[in-house]
Amino acid sequence: MVKRMKKILLVEDDWLLNQTLAFHLTTEGYEVISSHNTVSSIEYFSRDNFDLIILDINLPDGNGFDLCKMWSDKTTAPIIFLTANDMESDMLKGYELGAEDYITKPFHVSVFLKKVGVLLKNTSKKSIEHIYDDGNLFLNFTKRTSMLQGENLEMTTGEFNLLYLLVANYRMVLTRRLLLEKLWDENEKYVDENALTMMISRIRSKIETKDKKYIKTIYGMGYQWVGDTYGE
Repeated sequence: MVKRMKKILLVEDDWLLNQTLAFHLTTEGYEVISSHNTVSSIEYFSRDNFDLIILDINLPDGNGFDLCKMWSDKTTAPIIFLTANDMESDMLKGYELGAEDYITKPFHVSVFLKKVGVLLKNTSKKSIEHIYDDGNLFLNFTKRTSMLQGENLEMTTGEFNLLYLLVANYRMVLTRRLLLEKLWDENEKYVDENALTMMISRIRSKIETKDKKYIKTIYGMGYQWVGDTYGE
């Protein structure tokens, strides 16, 4: 299986610096989406899922602090501020808003790339059991949020519980009996045979298309997750 490239949103209004960083990040094996202002960055953020966000503070049509505040509760992606603002008060504000790092200009590109690599590696370790993201389907099992091709999906508690069991046991066949023992609904009551069948059907209708299947029925046994694994 091909490992999914980590996707980075780079918001930097200096065209030369933006281009330079995008080049080095791409060379390191990351997929980079570049933005030079708040308008385009908001558009990119709304239609994609990112593994890391790099934010300048002083932008031509706004500032990175406002973007960080806007996005912090909508993504689990770590945020790095990359800015010429070296005032202690700005640094403290950045961390208070939830940034993982605050890098001031000028800086060494090699050190910057190392920080990005370490941060993404540590984030992957922390989220491996809580986030599923294959670039098409995004599931946050901690926050109980889900998106398909950037569009929000409505999932019930029972559906999330079932999805978690399937994704966490990638490629394993989970018998109906096992699922019935593990699952419960919104009222914290265990589901029955009919409810399980309906739940599988509802999930498929929400996340699957003609060309993209995630749940395989193993007749006479149970179900198997055939999407990607965590962290791929």
